[in-house]
Amino acid sequence: MDDKLMTMPLEAKEAHSSKIIRETMEKYAGDIAIAFSGGKDSTTLLHLVRAAFEGKIPWKVFTLDTGAEFKEIKEFIHKMAVDWDFELITLRNDEALKTIEIAKDKAECCYLLKAVPINIAIKEYGLKALLTAVRWDEQEARINEEFFTLRDSPPHMRIQPILHFKEMDIWSYIKKYNIPYCELYKRGYRSIDCEPCTRRHGTEGAERGGRDEDKEKVVKRLREMGYF
Repeated sequence: MDDKLMTMPLEAKEAHSSKIIRETMEKYAGDIAIAFSGGKDSTTLLHLVRAAFEGKIPWKVFTLDTGAEFKEIKEFIHKMAVDWDFELITLRNDEALKTIEIAKDKAECCYLLKAVPINIAIKEYGLKALLTAVRWDEQEARINEEFFTLRDSPPHMRIQPILHFKEMDIWSYIKKYNIPYCELYKRGYRSIDCEPCTRRHGTEGAERGGRDEDKEKVVKRLREMGYF
């Protein structure tokens, strides 16, 4: 984590993110996808990409279907694909969904329903880079991440343009540009995962305090296997 970047004003953070996004285009052209969960962070990332390319999102947008998302999140994702006119590709591990008991073993569930389809899609689409909306201050397993990180299984560059944004920076950015966001945030959800692993969580305590504790304990291991 870079304390200097974390304390910059919002406008400077936007400029730094835009620089990373444009550098990504220069290096990898069209062999890129963006991960979109429908949450506040990935919506902010999509808007930053649109801003960098005159209102267009030039790359594929991946979203995961685990069979356990909030219906509000799924509806929001598909509405945004129409409103912002981007190519939405839904990733799903159909074989695992036939046998797995959702949320029973949190690590197995996230690995099979999230990491596996992401890794398969990177190979199938021949991607050189994947943009994600992780942030340094959101989760302890992400605190040492870098803006560009080479991953080897499968080989690709993991690019994280908003690492330096704090939680309140995200909401300030959303308010500044009047960006749509999922209605669940208005109902007391502060950080949104699949429905069985998410509960309402107030403003006190950690941002991801409403997420399943067992899953949070294995995030570092999951990230090593391809999870965000």
